[in-house]
Amino acid sequence: MLVALGFLMVATFMALIMTKRMTPLLALIIVPTVFGLFAGAGLGIGDMVMDAVKSMSGTAALLMFAIMYFGIMIDVGLFDKLVDGILKLVGNDPAKVVIGTALLTGLISLDGDGSTTFIVVTAALLPIYQRLGMSPVVLTCVAGLTNGTLNIVPWGGPTARAAAALHVDASEVFVPMLPALGAGLIAVFAFAWAMGISERKRLQREDPLRWGVGSTLNISGGTPKPPASRIPNGTPSVGGRGTALMEQVAVLGDGTETATMNGTVLDPNRETLRPKLFIFNLSMTVAIMVLLILDLVPLSYLFMVGTAVALLVNFPKISDQAKMISSHASSVIAVVSMVLAAAVLTGVLSGTGMVEAMSAWLVDVIPSSMGPLLAVLTGLISIPATFFMSNDAFYFGILPVLTEAGAHYGIDPVDMARASITGQPVHMQSPLVPAILLLVSLSKVDLGEHHKKVLWRALVVSLVMLAVGVLTGAIGIG
Repeated sequence: MLVALGFLMVATFMALIMTKRMTPLLALIIVPTVFGLFAGAGLGIGDMVMDAVKSMSGTAALLMFAIMYFGIMIDVGLFDKLVDGILKLVGNDPAKVVIGTALLTGLISLDGDGSTTFIVVTAALLPIYQRLGMSPVVLTCVAGLTNGTLNIVPWGGPTARAAAALHVDASEVFVPMLPALGAGLIAVFAFAWAMGISERKRLQREDPLRWGVGSTLNISGGTPKPPASRIPNGTPSVGGRGTALMEQVAVLGDGTETATMNGTVLDPNRETLRPKLFIFNLSMTVAIMVLLILDLVPLSYLFMVGTAVALLVNFPKISDQAKMISSHASSVIAVVSMVLAAAVLTGVLSGTGMVEAMSAWLVDVIPSSMGPLLAVLTGLISIPATFFMSNDAFYFGILPVLTEAGAHYGIDPVDMARASITGQPVHMQSPLVPAILLLVSLSKVDLGEHHKKVLWRALVVSLVMLAVGVLTGAIGIG
């Protein structure tokens, strides 16, 4: 009975959020409440949920203050000079432009918000891709790969969900996976360089007059001129198709074009800029990253202090502090409310005994010879599972069951959590992820074309992360 109710509850939850009949927040609260009552929890369901809420409080605090901290650092201009440097560095070489895309995406991805990352990346780089005649599918592929790989940072979502679902500390999940993350990023940059070289050769082959030796757009760094294919109404022809040039393009006095950040979160004229405090903000951020790796203090407290100091130093006036907190309230509420709502699902699963019953059933189904490899299998399962379902459905519905089954073979929950986040490079390309839909929309790329180029590469990156996780001992074998 409990096995049937448990799987039916998970299936109902996934069906409701995948068909958009109910938001994940409401489904996390309503569905387990109904099934918990059917399972005979009665009024005791409140205690089950509150016990789960207590265990998730640290994760909720980490997400809240990490999102605020990196949001404030973007507001005060910490990343502006680095972005400008990347844009100057890439010049007119397609290979460098693609590497710059990976660098910029990785930099902005540190705030854990995919939508913000893709808005900034497209605003900064799409005009360059259009000006040089490069394929925007390369931009979406590299941006999607990089952001998906970095999506495992503790405040990015999946790691926090895995930690919350299994009642482990997010830093325990993330820090041992740093070598795997590094290997994944190396694979991403290798793909980026290969795609950049391919774009360079394609452009030289298709338009030798424009890209050959001595031309105005050759890779040795000539001064770019407006493309010869520009038609009178101002719409450039890119790859044989008309593509509207974004508003973030400035025409210089000599007639050349350059990307600008006007109207974006990196607008050079925004009131929140604090250029005189750049060294202080950079030093504080580096110190926080070092402490994060050393794991000397809890991550949630680390970002609490960092956020408080950032607000106090950059915005001494109380009214400005209130404005800054309010400006990031929507992002904070969206993420933290989801984590706390997940306490209902995890509380009911564990409190009613559903997880134990379901895991016992899985143990009977999985051949005993495969049991010790359940962490590795979880990593493999996460690749297609998180593509076809949301992170909420996988981490709060499937992972706890697999983890309970793994416990029978001596596999620690934290190993299961680490394995479960290796599928994120593939997950980020899913049409269920609003941020990737935003990316292809802003870049005017067909989602199918994006998938043709990105999915197999994302699969390779996920497998690299999983393999390195096993080799370094971060993902154990029972």
